[in-house]
Amino acid sequence: MKEYDNKIPIYLQIMAQMKISIASGALSAGEKLSSVRELAQAFEVNPNTMQRALAELERENLFFTERTSGRFVTTDEGVIMNLRDTLAEQEIKRFMSYMEQIGYTKQEMIQKIQQWQKEGKHNG
Repeated sequence: MKEYDNKIPIYLQIMAQMKISIASGALSAGEKLSSVRELAQAFEVNPNTMQRALAELERENLFFTERTSGRFVTTDEGVIMNLRDTLAEQEIKRFMSYMEQIGYTKQEMIQKIQQWQKEGKHNG
């Protein structure tokens, strides 16, 4: 069973997961999505919740619908690159805010990242 944070609306959590899938390429540009019902089953949510998430993502131009063919991931590479940049910036802000809370300066953060990279603690 999927775990959702009770403090955040489920449709927003689904949107966040789908944005990561688009940004990472797990959902590729132009890829046809499964039906709302199939996606709802996969995410273990009500179809109405899934529909709301998909409609919001469509408003953000990450998906588009062709009347007789279904829903697809955007083919606009610029939209996908902007999404990747936005997600990266959000994560960097979150990281920097936390590091500042525990007393790191920006220079110390850079040194810590470089040290971590040099020691091979990263996955890539």
